[in-house]
Amino acid sequence: MTEYWLISAPGEETCEQTWAKINNYTSKLSRNYKFHIPDLKVGTLDQLVGLSDDLGKLDSFTDQVTRKVVSYLSEVLEDRSNKLYENLKANNSDVPTYITNFKWDAAKYSIKQSLHNIADVISKQVGQIDADLKTKSTAYNNLNACLQNLEKKQTGTLLTRNLADLVKREHFILDSEYLITLLVIVPKAAYKEWQSGYEKLTDMVVPRSSILITQDATYGLYSVSLFKKVVEEFKLHAREKKFIVRDFTYNEKELATGKDETTKLVTDKKQQFGPLVRWLKVNFSECFCAWIHIKALRVFVESVLRYGLPINFQAILLQPNDAPKRLRQVLNNLYGHLDGSALLGASNADNIDIPGLNFNQADYYPYVHYKIDVSYAVPAPERVILYE
Repeated sequence: MTEYWLISAPGEETCEQTWAKINNYTSKLSRNYKFHIPDLKVGTLDQLVGLSDDLGKLDSFTDQVTRKVVSYLSEVLEDRSNKLYENLKANNSDVPTYITNFKWDAAKYSIKQSLHNIADVISKQVGQIDADLKTKSTAYNNLNACLQNLEKKQTGTLLTRNLADLVKREHFILDSEYLITLLVIVPKAAYKEWQSGYEKLTDMVVPRSSILITQDATYGLYSVSLFKKVVEEFKLHAREKKFIVRDFTYNEKELATGKDETTKLVTDKKQQFGPLVRWLKVNFSECFCAWIHIKALRVFVESVLRYGLPINFQAILLQPNDAPKRLRQVLNNLYGHLDGSALLGASNADNIDIPGLNFNQADYYPYVHYKIDVSYAVPAPERVILYE
């Protein structure tokens, strides 16, 4: 399953009783896990209301950056299998394990800080990852585009491909004051027309100088020698016959430079590939872990706003099975009394904002509730789409 519900409910006499109650009613409809949130600093009511809105925006932004990292990692790996998911680790664990065994990282996000400071630390961290991703992806994409363009020139038709690897020195008249050798692309259907008529396209064409160098499925590459002063006239008459003169100058140094450029690009791509993949893996973990910490912050803030002080709520992670509607109804039956005005997530609800809370009525429930969608981090055969 790729969707989790992170909820909190007000504590009974003890939070353990709350856990037992929810687990007892829902265990056949979902796999349930305690979600441990530390004793965070509450602050004032005004601060909590403002922070609730800020955390909603930070939640969305961090989710977007995480997905961008995953998408680009898939692109770099040129992944067509589930190998991508082997690289998606959160704090050295697979994503489901990290979520279901969540522990607050006090080393990164000290609980001695205010909630606002913790959110600010996460915001700066994720913002820096987003900026670095743009820089690294631009550099690698430019390198890859140059290499792909060179590769296309090696694999296209004779009309577009690089001719350097197809011709040899002996195909050309070199270092002549008056003569030049041109390369002409001739459709296969016009071979006979070319062979019988190329000498007549203009004056001063060297007789019997045309040689078929190579051919592909559609075209042939011919050489032809003529006087330099009639080149433009020859090109014009050749084009009228649908013979295409390719712009090409045989220069051994330039040809060698071109081959060296390709080799250099291939080498550069290999050298950048490993570090880039490692960076993406590390920063997927950073982003994803930060995102789950944001979820924990949101649960804490909304639980205090909903249930009041002193703090007494139990956070629980539910992994619904194939009956999410029944699970939703069970939870609504258990906690509907907390808010009689709630529409209990009815699908036909109007999207009316509820003051002070980061929800609209279409996704508002009488208990604190957040979805965690990790479909991008689970291999395709295991993915199940939930319909409500």
